[in-house]
Amino acid sequence: MNSAIILAAGEGTRMRSSQPKVLCRVLEEPMLGWVLDSVSEAGFSAENIGVVIGSGAEQVTEYMNKKGFSRTFLQAQRKGTGHAVMQAMPLIVESENVLVLYGDAPFIDAQTIRASLEVHKTSGNSVTVVTAEVGDPTGYGRIIRDKNGDFLCITEQKDCSEAQLAVREINSGVYWFSAAALAKALPQLGTANANGEYYLTDTIGIIRAAGLKAGIFRAENSDIVLGANTRANLLALNKIARERVIEKHMANGVEFICTDGIIIGKNVEIGAETLIYPNTILRGSTRIGTSCVIGPNSLIENTEVGDDTALNNVQAYDSKLGNNVKIGPFVHIRPGTTIRDGVKIGDFVEVKNSDIGEKTCISHLTYVGDSDVGQDVNFGCGCVTANYDGINKFRTVIGNHAFIGCNTNLVAPVEIGENATTGAGSTITGNVPADSLAVERTDTKIIEHWEKNSRRKRKI
Repeated sequence: MNSAIILAAGEGTRMRSSQPKVLCRVLEEPMLGWVLDSVSEAGFSAENIGVVIGSGAEQVTEYMNKKGFSRTFLQAQRKGTGHAVMQAMPLIVESENVLVLYGDAPFIDAQTIRASLEVHKTSGNSVTVVTAEVGDPTGYGRIIRDKNGDFLCITEQKDCSEAQLAVREINSGVYWFSAAALAKALPQLGTANANGEYYLTDTIGIIRAAGLKAGIFRAENSDIVLGANTRANLLALNKIARERVIEKHMANGVEFICTDGIIIGKNVEIGAETLIYPNTILRGSTRIGTSCVIGPNSLIENTEVGDDTALNNVQAYDSKLGNNVKIGPFVHIRPGTTIRDGVKIGDFVEVKNSDIGEKTCISHLTYVGDSDVGQDVNFGCGCVTANYDGINKFRTVIGNHAFIGCNTNLVAPVEIGENATTGAGSTITGNVPADSLAVERTDTKIIEHWEKNSRRKRKI
């Protein structure tokens, strides 16, 4: 069995955050989430992934549980990377090979994890260091090789010679270990260093001294070394991630006239020939179909959108929108809503927890909540389904081809039959049969000379 240990005990003091550093977000997803997703994609099951946590342990655990991970190991005192890995010894002894990586380096990818494991196994290594070549190696440990190009050691920058400082191949902080070799090496770590900590990198020398093999794997993706210790670092990661995601979608046939203000989550799917306008945010598990127009100024979260649909100035959450739908501007689609094919929704409309049938039209200034609406229904301006009595919520049912007149209030629970019509200005409190007209208004009361008398009263 192969297992993974993710080091996530850092406090992130320089982030000036009330939460652990690994929960700081890149494209609105915690950095730890990026790492967990990549490790899972590489083939690790949840029970074979352990996360070493420290301060803010409850917050990290809560986040992991939401993603379906539960195996954690507490590092109560921060005594270095080697000490952090020691806390996961119960997982190590269960394993054949162990992957160790950092929870605040979000760009590690599944391809690098799988390829480095293959090299680790075929080379017979007891430890394999994943490296990357970067343009500016400042601050990183250098990978030192002998004249034959074989791996010798990792030298931290402060200990490098002038020649070694020129080396651009660096330690990524990702390692594959033979579990048996790691279990033997960890107890031999010491703290005879400037920081008085247990360094994981010291296990490499211990393993080699035992006559075992240490090797390297150079990753093609140099971004795997990037992490964040400050808000400025985090912003840089967000910029890189945003550009990479947009580039991926363009390669798949998505169109962008201008990318200003466009933020697309890493798990969002978009079909070919869809156009994304500026100031559009696509989050979570959102899926957009083909030949759509999304934006400008739209926010779509955890929502499925069909083909040939246009969303202009729309916010939609946890909903499903069909094909050939036109919505906006200034429309709010709240969770639990299904908008079926051919629906048109105009300006200043809110729909919540409702099912809107095919080719229904909700033109403007209307609220539809907790409702089941049939096909080809027409809502006039200013209609409301009054679904809440202050204690309970009730549903409204509207049959196919019904016509809801302007300024109609439907007081739920209420049913409007097929082909029924409600008169403008009505407050409907009872069921309306099919093929009928419902008018529910008070009698008109006329007060003569009202304007004249009112003016006289104002002068007195």
